[in-house]
Amino acid sequence: MPDISVLTICAGRLSHLENLIRGLCTQTSLPGELVIGVMQDAIYDDLPETPFPVRQIVVPRETDALPLARARNVVGNAARGEVLIFLDVDCIPHSDFVADYARHVRPGAGLFMGEVQYLPAGATDGGLDDARFDRLSVRHSERRGPPLEGIDPCRDYRCFWSLNFAMHRDDWQRAGGFDERFTGYGGEDTDFGRSVAERKIPLWWQRGARVYHQYHAHCMPPIHHVASILHNTQVFADKWGHRTMEHWLRAFRLMGLIREGADGLEVARAPDEADFALCRQLQHQPFASSDKVLKELERRAAEGDAATIAAQ
Repeated sequence: MPDISVLTICAGRLSHLENLIRGLCTQTSLPGELVIGVMQDAIYDDLPETPFPVRQIVVPRETDALPLARARNVVGNAARGEVLIFLDVDCIPHSDFVADYARHVRPGAGLFMGEVQYLPAGATDGGLDDARFDRLSVRHSERRGPPLEGIDPCRDYRCFWSLNFAMHRDDWQRAGGFDERFTGYGGEDTDFGRSVAERKIPLWWQRGARVYHQYHAHCMPPIHHVASILHNTQVFADKWGHRTMEHWLRAFRLMGLIREGADGLEVARAPDEADFALCRQLQHQPFASSDKVLKELERRAAEGDAATIAAQ
């Protein structure tokens, strides 16, 4: 088996990181190392003991926005393994996670995206257990499911998601890493997927390499990240000639959070409690749904248009 580096980036989220590490310790094929990109001033203390080396690299923050793209480049370039597995800190790997990726990742083979299942609140309270997590977890309704077996081509770069993916070091270097002009939340994944596609590096959906996404409070659409999304969609447009994250931008427009200004999109107002109530993920929901919220906003807009016409 080739040398394998598992890579994650984080700020805070200590309990999530601990569960990720515990999941790696249960692997049927252990990784050669875990590299953590630490987006805060100090490294983590008292992490769980592991049968493999753990390295922490501090990635300084120049602004309040998390340097997600830069942090992924830091850990990717620092990795010592031939196979690079990127895993978000809020995910717990299935015990066959590393072995599943190792079966497919080779030089020139491309980028592989494993399975993601969502856990409800409290699912990790009883410890880590693949069988129990399989019973409790669900697939995201707005994401494509894995193939029935093996791998299947992903023909749309917009589906790339950095939450759980792997590639050989040669392909990582060929892809050129993430564009560090993207700061904070949104857009850097789509840009990386576009760069991979432009370089004719294959993208694959993979059966297996499963992770369990741990519950945490979140909003979809991400109204708590409007400013960084506006910044990043403009970076994408300057680079590729069109905006990205259009479904979120549509929702922000319908909510009155953004408007078209003289120099492009700009923030119109801060989200209020009614906005958060509409978009907030509740504890009984394993994931938040942009599609559900956007349909509700479209319905309200249609009713408002109908009422205006009727009043004329």
